[in-house]
Amino acid sequence: MTTTPADGRKHHPRRSRRAATISLVALLAYLAVAYIAAPEFWWVHDGGVEHLTMRTTTTDGIPGDPLNVGLVGARDDVLRAFAAAGWRPADAITLKTSIEIGISVALHIADPDAPVSTLIYDGRRQDLAFEKPVGGSADQRNHIRLWRTDPVQDQTADGRPLWLASASFDRGVGFSHDTGQITHHIGPDLDAERDLVIADLKKAGWISSSYEIEGSGATKDGRNGGGDPYFTDGKIMVGVLDPPK
Repeated sequence: MTTTPADGRKHHPRRSRRAATISLVALLAYLAVAYIAAPEFWWVHDGGVEHLTMRTTTTDGIPGDPLNVGLVGARDDVLRAFAAAGWRPADAITLKTSIEIGISVALHIADPDAPVSTLIYDGRRQDLAFEKPVGGSADQRNHIRLWRTDPVQDQTADGRPLWLASASFDRGVGFSHDTGQITHHIGPDLDAERDLVIADLKKAGWISSSYEIEGSGATKDGRNGGGDPYFTDGKIMVGVLDPPK
């Protein structure tokens, strides 16, 4: 005797398996395009990044955010200055922290130490990263990545290292315009974020002096590694760190 569901419809195992197979194939296709094929296509289409200076790249080799902040001071000075200014160190990217930031964005739960994606400058990932949340989750935040420059070639006049940094505002989570990867989208005004970082450190009493150096160059139609548009005057504002007196 054969039974049928209460609503009179029969269950078709083959159709269920077919639907599951199609869904799996679609997911694998998305992952292959977003994380393998699209970055490689971008690289070939653009002709590489050898012509870029004072600018980061993504781990796929796509040009990322330009450098717009510089700090002079020891590592401990940098850590203490950002702590005094109310910025938190970003967690390392792990499975646990990746799940936590996803929950934070989806459920609007605070995650003030959420990880930031890896960017490359001078052949290596950022040495330090800090953030200042905006709102109640990791969806929007001010954040900055810092690289210590060569301690011999780029030592400053007072013998302390120069840190070059990329500061931008995360305005929300979405898909990369270039690759389809899940990422934060940045706000377009990079100079405003640069000025915010320096202003926060000055307010905390840690900037004794500041000056400008040339950066990536002015542009009104730049695009970062996620395909987000930005504009900048191309300057790097350098702050000299000294403990408050």
